[in-house]
Amino acid sequence: QVQLVESGGGLVQAGGSLRLSCAASGRTFSNYAVGWFRQAPGKEREFVVGINWSGGSTYGADSVKGRFTISRDNAKNTVYLQMNSLKPEDTAVYYCAARAVSTDTSEHEYAYWGQGTQVTVSS
Repeated sequence: QVQLVESGGGLVQAGGSLRLSCAASGRTFSNYAVGWFRQAPGKEREFVVGINWSGGSTYGADSVKGRFTISRDNAKNTVYLQMNSLKPEDTAVYYCAARAVSTDTSEHEYAYWGQGTQVTVSS
């Protein structure tokens, strides 16, 4: 089992920045890829960005490329999501999720999920 806890969400004005953290406990975290997903009200959950087990490979959705950066510190069992140039359409509950080794854009491929953290971007 892997337990995930997100933090760092909040209210920010458009153009601002936030850094989300995903802290893991349980099995060897460095064996797992992590994806960040988000779900806005009335919409389906969507993939945002992912990072593989070593941090050597990342992949992001087109909507966040150039604005969001994912990184990880395996010594601290933590993955970070740096979000810059935030837009009102980024408002959502953000979830981190883990799966073995490599990332995937499908939420169904992830076995472990955090509880989510709210990000609200005001215009």
